[in-house]
Amino acid sequence: MPIATVDPATGETLETFEPLDGAAVEARLARAEATFAQYRTTSFAERAALLHRAADLLDQDQDAIARTMTTEMGKPIAAARAEAAKCAKAMRWYADRAPGLLADEHPDPADVADAGASAAYVRYRPLGVVLAVMPWNFPLWQVVRFAAPALMAGNVGLLKHASNVPRTALYLEELFARAGFPAGCFQTLLIASGAVEAVVRDPRVAAVTLTGSEGAGRAVAAAAGDEVKKTVLELGGSDPFLVMPSADLAQAVRWAVTARVQNNGQSCIAAKRFIVHTRVYDEFAAAFTDRMRALKVGDPKEEATEVGPLATDQGRADLEELVQDAVDRGAVVECGGGRPEGLDHGWYYRPTVLSGVTPQMRIHHEEAFGPVATLYRAGSLDEAIAVANDTPFGLSSNVWTGDPDERERCVRDIQAGGVFFNGMTASHPALPFGGVRRSGYGRELSAHGIREFCNITTVWLAR
Repeated sequence: MPIATVDPATGETLETFEPLDGAAVEARLARAEATFAQYRTTSFAERAALLHRAADLLDQDQDAIARTMTTEMGKPIAAARAEAAKCAKAMRWYADRAPGLLADEHPDPADVADAGASAAYVRYRPLGVVLAVMPWNFPLWQVVRFAAPALMAGNVGLLKHASNVPRTALYLEELFARAGFPAGCFQTLLIASGAVEAVVRDPRVAAVTLTGSEGAGRAVAAAAGDEVKKTVLELGGSDPFLVMPSADLAQAVRWAVTARVQNNGQSCIAAKRFIVHTRVYDEFAAAFTDRMRALKVGDPKEEATEVGPLATDQGRADLEELVQDAVDRGAVVECGGGRPEGLDHGWYYRPTVLSGVTPQMRIHHEEAFGPVATLYRAGSLDEAIAVANDTPFGLSSNVWTGDPDERERCVRDIQAGGVFFNGMTASHPALPFGGVRRSGYGRELSAHGIREFCNITTVWLAR
């Protein structure tokens, strides 16, 4: 795939970029290693001042970087501005809290004595150079939620971003440099996917974090595992959205639409499978379909647009194949199901609702990365949970219920990295983010995220 900025609203190639050659990649690796040797000794206060400065600059750049993201991957402009604001918030969150999150831990004195020590404690130390292989769908947020904790922990970062968001990737390197971080603290590698394995295997790279497809995760994890390097993977998701009779149905419908079409439906944590108790199914399905049908599809640069184009032509083709397979096997198209009229240029797809979905259809087991929702009727909570778990993924989940017992059942039995009640799944710096099963392993954000790339060191002093 060429490294280029292609406007998904028009299909026009706006700019192409020459990949770094071997000598340039080597220079960046050497710089990262040399910078880490010094940066790891800086204080939390020094790192926090730099990260606060980066957050301030990002706030100043919000409109410009939002336009860049919208141009590169089709995100509605209002959502792009919100993404930039969220990134600045996360930077400040880690800048202010890292000293507490990584403070020395002291075991109970009785346990210290039992271990034969006069003193013992745990210290979190940085690992070194961390390679981040990041996707295009949240081109700023996906990177910042790795970079902010990694830099505050004393690590340095190398970014291999998706090939269709090169302007955003270069902006991030520039942002950290303008904030005053040493030159090797955060560097962008404009390289093709085929060049990633060599960087993963380079002995100067201590660990790897990847957000992306299951295939990319397998490839990177295999190379890193062969080199015995720490990895964190956040892969696909096909999150369920359960609605029980005790739910506030009007609110459930409103949030269901937002949860499905956020980021034009291109989000790993977007709700994709809507599993509704039979007592409220007909009412929910009718209202949900009406709202999906009414969404404004159009130019993502316009403020009123609710759903823009898919990021790539291939992504739209993949979505069309999934929908066609379902229809061929008996699914009913309640709304949408094709390309919108009047938008002949660009990679648009109408918000779509499918009912009558069965396990024989690909869309039942595969992730639909676009504004396509599947409806399921469940006769009981047991059946709803069974359908929710009938997926290879386990990233997050959404449950609408007013029953405390049902909440406890879902926390106990839904196989996912998160269970969100009476709302929609979202990420926040204070909450760990990640999944189980084929959605990956490890956690981003919160204390768990900043500690993923630390050497958790036991310090023991003899009596």
